[in-house]
Amino acid sequence: MIEVTLLGTGSPIPDARRAGPSTLVRAGEQIFLVDCGRGVLQRAAAVGVGANNLTALLITHLHSDHIADLADVLITRWVSNFDPNLPPLPIIGPPGIAEVVESTLAAMRFDIGYRISHHDDLTAPPQVEIEEVADGVVWGRDGVQIRVGPTDHRPVTPSIGFRVEHGGASVVLAGDTVPCQSLDELAAGAGALVHTVIREDLIEALPMQRLRDICGYHSSVEQAADTAARAGVGILILTHYVPAIQPGQEEDWRALAATVFDRQIEIGDDLHRVQVHPGVGAKPAG
Repeated sequence: MIEVTLLGTGSPIPDARRAGPSTLVRAGEQIFLVDCGRGVLQRAAAVGVGANNLTALLITHLHSDHIADLADVLITRWVSNFDPNLPPLPIIGPPGIAEVVESTLAAMRFDIGYRISHHDDLTAPPQVEIEEVADGVVWGRDGVQIRVGPTDHRPVTPSIGFRVEHGGASVVLAGDTVPCQSLDELAAGAGALVHTVIREDLIEALPMQRLRDICGYHSSVEQAADTAARAGVGILILTHYVPAIQPGQEEDWRALAATVFDRQIEIGDDLHRVQVHPGVGAKPAG
């Protein structure tokens, strides 16, 4: 089984009820954090996961709302772990992630220096292992395999999605994207697809062009559902709602997705959990 927890279902616009985009994936004994929007560690703490419990950090793209709490993840993991042999944190993301991580650590250099000076057991800065990738298998440890495929979030490029497989269960995390063949291929036959969505009908009615612009590089609810249907996935998990879903509106969003996708549809607030079991999904990945 793979367990998916929607840590943050929000957007760049601060929301009192929703943290920034982030998803937690538990596969066997391994815990993967996919993107790290604002408030991610507070949400993770609510399900008993700390920064030092993370197996790896997976980043879909370099928009600010998806990496806003990168410094918090790096520094908190470093200062809250008392294992002298703490391994470096693997960080997997698209080309450019190395520069972002290095710049983040450089920005925190005063804090890092203060802590090293004050604590005898902190002798080096936070340690990371960065892998920049746009396609292919990027992880294969203890029965968990992770594969990456390109998505289409132009002009944000490159952007990637992740497919996590364990024990016959599989989950694809699309990140921000419009429909594209490469995502269809990555998601083919998956047990679940976690997809960011916007309500294009609501956004297009807004008077501000800058807000309407987001329709050009995000999937609508119906488009995400169509991707799930084409790929033959078992469960569609919606997240990163724009505009934010208000209490009582969940069934409106579900109904839109159901016009295209006739299988299980999950919509929830932060901390919503979904279990994905082996065998869920219509066809093998191809």
